Amino acid sequence: MKLFKLQSLKFWWTLKPPNRALHGHPRLLASDVHSQYESIRRGKQEIPKYFNYASDVLDKWSEIEKAGKRPPNPAFWWINGKGEEVKWSFEELGFLSRKVANVLTKECGLQKGDRLIVILPRIPEWWLVNVACMRAGIVLIPGVSQLSAKDILYRLQASKATCIITTDKVAPAVDSVASECQFLKTKLMVSKDSREGWLNFTELCKNQAADHSCVKTRIQDPMIIFFTSGTTGSPKMTQHSQGSLGFRPLLSERYWLDLTPSGMIWNTADTGWILTSVASVYDPWVFGSCVFIHNLPQTDSAVILNTLCSFPIDVLVGAPTLFRMLVQNDLSGYKFMNLKYCVSGGEPVNPEVMEQWKSQTGVDIHEVYGQTETGIICSVFKGMKIKPGSMGKAAPLYDVQIVDKNANILPPGQQGEIAVRSKPIRPLGFFSEYVDNPKKTAETERGDFYVTGDRGTMDEDGYFQFIGRYDDIIISSGYRIGPFEVESALIEHPAVVEAAVVSSPDPLRGEVVKAFVILSPAFSSSDLKSLAQDLQDHVKKTTAPYKYPRKVEFVQELPKTITGKIKRNELRDKEWGRM
Repeated sequence: MKLFKLQSLKFWWTLKPPNRALHGHPRLLASDVHSQYESIRRGKQEIPKYFNYASDVLDKWSEIEKAGKRPPNPAFWWINGKGEEVKWSFEELGFLSRKVANVLTKECGLQKGDRLIVILPRIPEWWLVNVACMRAGIVLIPGVSQLSAKDILYRLQASKATCIITTDKVAPAVDSVASECQFLKTKLMVSKDSREGWLNFTELCKNQAADHSCVKTRIQDPMIIFFTSGTTGSPKMTQHSQGSLGFRPLLSERYWLDLTPSGMIWNTADTGWILTSVASVYDPWVFGSCVFIHNLPQTDSAVILNTLCSFPIDVLVGAPTLFRMLVQNDLSGYKFMNLKYCVSGGEPVNPEVMEQWKSQTGVDIHEVYGQTETGIICSVFKGMKIKPGSMGKAAPLYDVQIVDKNANILPPGQQGEIAVRSKPIRPLGFFSEYVDNPKKTAETERGDFYVTGDRGTMDEDGYFQFIGRYDDIIISSGYRIGPFEVESALIEHPAVVEAAVVSSPDPLRGEVVKAFVILSPAFSSSDLKSLAQDLQDHVKKTTAPYKYPRKVEFVQELPKTITGKIKRNELRDKEWGRM
């Protein structure tokens, strides 16, 4: 196998690994790592006490690979759209991540249980830091590159992180608040340049040995902390364990990703979002699949479509906004090389978008629903009938129900809160806690259930439909109106690119539906008053007339969280004068 296939790149990882056995405990080879846990899935064997994703999954695939029992596709494939490319096998991933683990433990003095914040774009180093932290037992805290100095300060203070890794672009923001972060001891910068007070990640890795013994971790040991998107209140630290993120996909089968060792997945989510950890690290590598990454500094539909035509990508994962953007193009001129399966999560996909994508590409969009706290809760599995507007059925390991305010299970068709049974046994995929916030952790439980804060329904076939956040529900003249159905109706109109619906005060009805609308460029010069009336009439015809937006405001952009979710609470607060 040719190692480190690079084009016009001179990275520190061009050093080849020695031709010898991997460091660590020898393990039996198998044709599929995932298959070795069948007895646990069937309840014939208990979940192990100790587990480490790096040694028990990644290193095992490396052994399988070296034995010639895995297809020759890479484990990781990165491009930046400018001719630069990186490919790693599992062996190479192991070799390089051990060097990074040595940097963190020997050069930075980090120990098992210490917390490290990583703020990196979609570059290979992000994946190496992830795996290195697994090997060293360091708790990783990912963040997106758009974080402001204030955001970084909050995260450093709340997490008590002792180390931060970022780029030269973000380093000034870190320096502006570092004096207020008493726990921060080490700053690492991924850059060709140097900066006072910072260690150079690239140079340190280049000179490190690749011998590193993976620490022994319990399955409940903390592995990663995500700061929630903060749509309501300050972001909370949602902690996941080796079991909830690393071991869970070994038991869940191929329920939401249609992947095999010869498959390739491209997830376009930002590196600070749990979806990237799930869809670009843990779940694909359980199956020995290739993780494909485009640096994608900006979301450009032409770049995405051309990439799908140029690379053998089987599975595409993206937010609904991605697919809304892509269907604005004439897709007839694009011939995808290998695309077979599309997945969308974060918010519901409008049925109109699903229909347009299917009619133009021949590929269905499979919806998934989940939260930072739980991972995937519901999914439209491969082969399952797709019901427009539905996010599928309960994921394996989860008993999902619709409950009322007293945690009573509601019958099919009745609106309530989406909940997952958490007692008497807490599901493996659940977060451990909100760090340093036992009150908020306790508030997620109601009776025997974890309650999501999302309202929905379940039909007779077990399909779930998302209605909206509990506090997004609009009550007008006694009618309960979920924003998603109104937004879906609006986006079917050719003038609408994106829309957000919230409540607005009304002296007669208490509150009414208001729509904030981003127009398609072709309609930007239209008579807005006439167009607003046209949109209102369109919604009346598309859905129940009482749901139409009595108020319409045209905007250039919608407020969103760093993960791309629309901040309806911010729009609602503005309407009600609570900003």
